[in-house]
Amino acid sequence: MSLLITTLVTFVTFYSYLLLIRVLLTWFPQINWYNQPFAALAQITDPYLNLFRSIIPPLGGMDFSPILAFFALNLAGGFLRAIPY
Repeated sequence: MSLLITTLVTFVTFYSYLLLIRVLLTWFPQINWYNQPFAALAQITDPYLNLFRSIIPPLGGMDFSPILAFFALNLAGGFLRAIPY
């Protein structure tokens, strides 16, 4: 059981870093999201972000959905870390 929890915590941490990279790269408008490695990053992170974009639509060009996505991911990571093993 502890191997599963450790693996899930590691995955949540790694995915959080990928989301952070994705959000930071949106500050650079010259990035072509159809070229690699950006296309792969978008394919990995966009399905998760789209869940929250349906809840919080972009407001005036600002997309606040990553804040909720990070919160949910950190909450899940916190629950996993709290499980005794």
